[in-house]
Amino acid sequence: MSTNLISSGTTARQKVNLRTPDVMAAVQQQVESHYRSDIIEKIRRAGGIISVGDTTVRLAKQFGFCYGVERAIDLAYAARKVFKDRRLFIVGEIIHNPEVNHQIASLGIKNLTGKNKEADISDLGPEDVVIVPAFGTELSLQQQIKDRGCQIVDTTCGDVMSVWKRVRKYASESATSIIHGKAEHEETKATSSRALGDGSGHYLVVLTLADTDYVCDYIRHGGDKQAFLEKFEGAHSPGFDPDVHLKTVGVANQTTMLRGETEEVQRRVRQAIIDRDGPELAGKNFRFFDTICGATQERQDALRELLDVPMDLLLVVGGYNSSNTSHLAEMGEEKLPTYFVLNASRLVSATEIKHYNLHEKREVVSHFWLPSGPAVIGITAGASCPNNLIEETLIRLFELRGISQQELELAA
Repeated sequence: MSTNLISSGTTARQKVNLRTPDVMAAVQQQVESHYRSDIIEKIRRAGGIISVGDTTVRLAKQFGFCYGVERAIDLAYAARKVFKDRRLFIVGEIIHNPEVNHQIASLGIKNLTGKNKEADISDLGPEDVVIVPAFGTELSLQQQIKDRGCQIVDTTCGDVMSVWKRVRKYASESATSIIHGKAEHEETKATSSRALGDGSGHYLVVLTLADTDYVCDYIRHGGDKQAFLEKFEGAHSPGFDPDVHLKTVGVANQTTMLRGETEEVQRRVRQAIIDRDGPELAGKNFRFFDTICGATQERQDALRELLDVPMDLLLVVGGYNSSNTSHLAEMGEEKLPTYFVLNASRLVSATEIKHYNLHEKREVVSHFWLPSGPAVIGITAGASCPNNLIEETLIRLFELRGISQQELELAA
């Protein structure tokens, strides 16, 4: 995948290599100063376990920034260094973490979309630089930016691009893409736009296994078309007709979903096709491809391993709108008391914690969350959470257990 600036507009532009050795050396120094944690690295090298007094903390073997996130952040910082005197914009958030997005904004990179929108695409010109985030962006929006003649720094994750390739193929084969994901998520929107292919393709987004069962029942028996379209309003392609566009389907997914759920979506849809068409036609009318990102799977596997160890509670650190982090919290909740926290400030006291409730979709307050006696506490974080936030959370946790930062650093 190219790391160069992408030419755009009707006139070919000179490509600019953002990843020259001198630029990347300066970027690495700047990024490390913002996001690195010596304490976390020491604990990792020591096997991911630290004990001070009667408090033991276990870190998952894999957590925090993945390669795709690191690359996106590096390119954003590099763009600022290379284009010192030009206006820089970004489409939405580069990743789903408020701390990182605040740092990106502090570089003078302004937002083109979302609730923090600071400029409009109509304001852009050929001298402006636009960063596409790690999630990618919808084709129509990207075309609008190209039409303004802007230079584009595309930080889209390679795993996301693999999904795009898959759904384009589905469209070319007249297969509807059934996408397991969140219809409102930036990545799913970007993928959905590619599922249209040359304009004749279709997609349907399913979030839950209950959604999947509803679709499977329609595949088997048909049903009330209007009720179907109302149920999936905002989650299907324009002109989608379940009586026509569920004949041949291919399953894809938002890369940060739980692997087990995506595999179950695939299994149920395939079985519905078999039940309707018979096994001899299943290969023709159903297709799938593994598009869960490796980093997401590594973090889920590492947490699964951590959860096999007896612990009193689990802290999951990350942005509340981060899909992959939310799934880590879901996994924890199945096994033990789990608190999904934005950062260290949410650990208010030993008797009060502010955390995100996945079911109510809001931050809530819980009391008497921290054990008073000997305790084993697990910590993990999503792929968009920097190590400095994990360190701050760890320090605060030990403080609430009566252990100072100095004592913690000596033990690390």
